[in-house]
Amino acid sequence: MPVSGEYASLLVTWGEQTGRLLAKPQPRWDHPPNDKDKLGERAMLFGRTIGSKRIFSALLLLGISTAQVRADTYPNRRISFIVAFAPGGVADTLARQVAHGLESKLGQSVVVENRPGAGGNLAAGLVARANPDGYAFLLTTTALAINLTLHKSNPFSGEDFKAVAILASSPEALAVDPSSPSNNLAEFIKASQGKSITFGSAGVGTGSHIQAEYFFKEIAKIPATHVPFQGGAPAINAAMGNQIDLLATTLGGLAASQIQSGKLKGLGIAAEKRAAVVPNVPTYAESGFPGFYAASWVGIFAPAKTDAEILKKLNAAVEEVMKDPETQKKLESIGFDPIYSSAAQAEQFFRSEVANWGKMVTAVGLSIP
Repeated sequence: MPVSGEYASLLVTWGEQTGRLLAKPQPRWDHPPNDKDKLGERAMLFGRTIGSKRIFSALLLLGISTAQVRADTYPNRRISFIVAFAPGGVADTLARQVAHGLESKLGQSVVVENRPGAGGNLAAGLVARANPDGYAFLLTTTALAINLTLHKSNPFSGEDFKAVAILASSPEALAVDPSSPSNNLAEFIKASQGKSITFGSAGVGTGSHIQAEYFFKEIAKIPATHVPFQGGAPAINAAMGNQIDLLATTLGGLAASQIQSGKLKGLGIAAEKRAAVVPNVPTYAESGFPGFYAASWVGIFAPAKTDAEILKKLNAAVEEVMKDPETQKKLESIGFDPIYSSAAQAEQFFRSEVANWGKMVTAVGLSIP
């Protein structure tokens, strides 16, 4: 059974005091060391060992873990979620839902602070430099994985973060105005042979932009010109007004509702299976482009040196919140799938995403100074 820091101190004191008492020389006789002397020497050595620079090793032998002690008392004050984007978006909405749920699970307030800017890099830089004590976390999107390759002057590196949890994801999608004769990607690509098409997205360097440009350049191999917009809503409006040939977007959120209402026609989603929210939209694989998957996700990240036991504790509490039926229902209704994973699995997923998006960014030749 783990021993608290208070009892560990008592044990150290006992070892030292017992050692002094039993190792005390006998005043009346000169004699060879007897069992009592040897016991005293061993006790003194035990006390000194625990009190020395080797205290950590000794405490481990006694089953004492300082990490466990910290995790057992965590949290004992307010926790901050630093959101990398403005209020109202999916990242902000999820941050507030999770923060509210965690307050009842952890018994401490969880505040949400929006720090938008530099495509998510402003908030990421703040958390990368934060005290790794388990009270400041970054809540961001796929942008973190993308920016590690896309931006050449990041105020952080990938090694500055540890993933706590990946909360939810939504596949990237391609859609057109309903008047288009194409009903899937295969038909659209066939109709576009010999032409130069235009596609719009929420902006340069977004996941939607990168995956679409990579798809057209490396997989479909047709010329396509990117038209960036200041956000997802203007890009969707442009597609519905036939100002662009194609919309590249994350399915979750506004795009899913516009496809459901018939204001947009979904041609394909970059996922292994169809999405429940728009079951009539085929996957890229069904249109003859297997093996290409891309999704936008929302995750929680900590400064890299945050105690692993604290990460595990927060991950477990987050999972409980995400398994709430009402939370699941809200996410699925807007095209996002809840994700449940350990902190270690979240970290592995994040590293694979850094590599995957890095490959696409490099292939299409994107770079932001």
